[in-house]
Amino acid sequence: MWQKSHALALAVYRATDTKLNRDVAIKMLPDSFAVDPDRLARFTREAQVLASLNHPQIAQIYGVEENALVMELVEGPTLEERLRSGPLAVEEALTIAGQIVDALEAAHEKGIIHRDLKPGNVILTKSGAKLLDFGLAKLHPAVNNANAETAMPTQLSDRNRPRRHPWHAAVHVAR
Repeated sequence: MWQKSHALALAVYRATDTKLNRDVAIKMLPDSFAVDPDRLARFTREAQVLASLNHPQIAQIYGVEENALVMELVEGPTLEERLRSGPLAVEEALTIAGQIVDALEAAHEKGIIHRDLKPGNVILTKSGAKLLDFGLAKLHPAVNNANAETAMPTQLSDRNRPRRHPWHAAVHVAR
């Protein structure tokens, strides 16, 4: 096993996609959870949320198999692991914070609220921070209350879109 997602005790494995000749991560829903409608719904929602997002700071989903998500393999320490070795330099902290804010903003523009932002869900790669684990994500209420057949998260008006956090401007100005 490569790493573990603690939110639902999901196992994440490193694998090779032999058709496309690339390394991937496979996030497995344990059989005992697959019979639980709530956990299965959360797992399905995570797949749908990831499929609707395309951003360099958000791990991509490549496909769904029975009780498994095939995802981009994101390598590097988590922000939590990095912080255990000591404080971040101001410039590094601002860069990471800006990348996280950019990822959250991309999700919010689609009406998606992450709901589990923590250092353990951010991986520090060679090319920057990547936000992971959208298992607890929810659609903004304006999307949930809309006609499901016609409304898409991208159709949120500015009035109904989740608001930017005040830190968004501060992080970008401080850079």
